[in-house]
Amino acid sequence: MSLSLESRHCGSVYIISCRGRIVSGEESAVLEAVLQRGMREFTRVVLDVSRVDRIDSAGMGLLVRFLWHARNRNGDVRLAAPTEAITHLLKMTKLDSVFRIYPNEEAAIVSHLKEGVMTPSEAAATGPRVLFLDPSPDTCAFVRALLARNGYRVLSTGLMGDAKILLNASTVDIIVLGPESGVLAAPATLDVLQKLAPSAKTVVLEPEFKSRAADEAGIALLERIQPRTTV
Repeated sequence: MSLSLESRHCGSVYIISCRGRIVSGEESAVLEAVLQRGMREFTRVVLDVSRVDRIDSAGMGLLVRFLWHARNRNGDVRLAAPTEAITHLLKMTKLDSVFRIYPNEEAAIVSHLKEGVMTPSEAAATGPRVLFLDPSPDTCAFVRALLARNGYRVLSTGLMGDAKILLNASTVDIIVLGPESGVLAAPATLDVLQKLAPSAKTVVLEPEFKSRAADEAGIALLERIQPRTTV
């Protein structure tokens, strides 16, 4: 196999960085599996193809199939930083008028954040907007589901660079650093986040959060982020 993939999420956007060839066989099967996994939860996808040197007809068919699958769910698959060869391929096949193409990964992510259609859960939530920062996809998924069910609008990511993109693109009321945020919870990092969102409340979860019973952890999180009321 000559295709390697790295995936992550930035808020409501799922990003796949590709290196190698997107061609029929094992390469396409691996990419399809990653797309299927990501699109169980996300409908806004960015494919970073800056290090892709070849796409055959089967590989292009795979991308088109998932593009329409995403658009049928009010999402989109957008391409970031295609090489000269891939750009030529898209023009020759006239697929450059089908895919939305951006010069770099950040531009593609921001386009989704600013232009993307909200999912039903996001549209239904009207409460404060929360940015959750933690490298664990499972912890992020748990916190997103918990807070969304309680009316919060939730953005999450596992990388500091993506957190900056989210804070530049969105207004955030609460910043929560998860139990595995590690050095991201250092005072210098917190200072950077607070400068980007000066009015946001900041909460740092203890490492034990991940090992607590889900109901106990959820209640504790809600208690920490909810405003105190006085009688």
